[in-house]
Amino acid sequence: MAAYDIRVIGDPVLRQKANDVAEIDGALVKLVEDMLETMYAAPGIGLAAPQVGVDKRLFVWDIGYGPNAMVNPEIIEGDGEWVFEEGCLSVPGLSWEIVRPKKIHIVGRDLDGNEMTYEADELESRMFQHEMDHLNGVLLIERLDEDTRKSALKTLRDLQIGTPETKPAGGGLTLP
Repeated sequence: MAAYDIRVIGDPVLRQKANDVAEIDGALVKLVEDMLETMYAAPGIGLAAPQVGVDKRLFVWDIGYGPNAMVNPEIIEGDGEWVFEEGCLSVPGLSWEIVRPKKIHIVGRDLDGNEMTYEADELESRMFQHEMDHLNGVLLIERLDEDTRKSALKTLRDLQIGTPETKPAGGGLTLP
C-alpha cells in the first residue's frame, strides 16, 4: 500500500504554488522515501509534493536510472520543441499530446543540500517540466489548446474524476 493517496484534479492543493523548502532534515528525507513508495505504487516516473498534499517545492523521479529527488528546483532555460503524449497521476487514465521544450537546464538541491544541475532532453526534460508545473499550481489540462481543453474537461466530468470533497452534489467535477 502506498504511503500517500495521490490528489486528483479538482483538489485545490493542485492549483496552489508550493512554498520553498526552508530546511533539509530527517522529516524531508522521510517525505521523499514515502513519495517514492507512492510514485512506484501508482506507477509513475515522477511525483511532486503537492500531488500528495504537501506544500513544498520538491519532487521525486525515476526514469529507469534509480530514484532521485530535487529540492527547490528551477528551470534556467529551455530550447526546441517536442510533442509527446503526456499523462498525469493526478488526472488518472487520461493523456494528451502536449508541446514542451525539447531540452531544458534545471538546477536544485539534493537531500544533502548540494546543488544538482541537469541538462535534460526529451523524456527526462518533459518529466522535469511536468513536475515543475505541479510545483507552480499548473495542471496538465492547462497545456492544451482551447478545443482540446474543453473536450478534456467534458471527459473528466463524464468520468467524474475527482475527490469526494471536490465533486459537487450533482456528481460532476468542480474545475477551474
